[in-house]
Amino acid sequence: MKQVVNIHKRTEYTNRLAVLRMELDYELATLYEAMIEENEEQKLKSKQKLEKLRQELLKYSEKKQ
Repeated sequence: MKQVVNIHKRTEYTNRLAVLRMELDYELATLYEAMIEENEEQKLKSKQKLEKLRQELLKYSEKKQ
């Protein structure tokens, strides 16, 4: 049973990392568009979202070690 739980946790971890990478890519593209359009409000929102994603990625990298 313990092995099943460990496999589930690993799968969940791997899936969340994949989603985080996609969210990161999307938000970077959004930030780039905002920069091109000189949209200060969207730039701020994107930077805040990127900071949250960065914090979550750091949390996962600490768990891995």
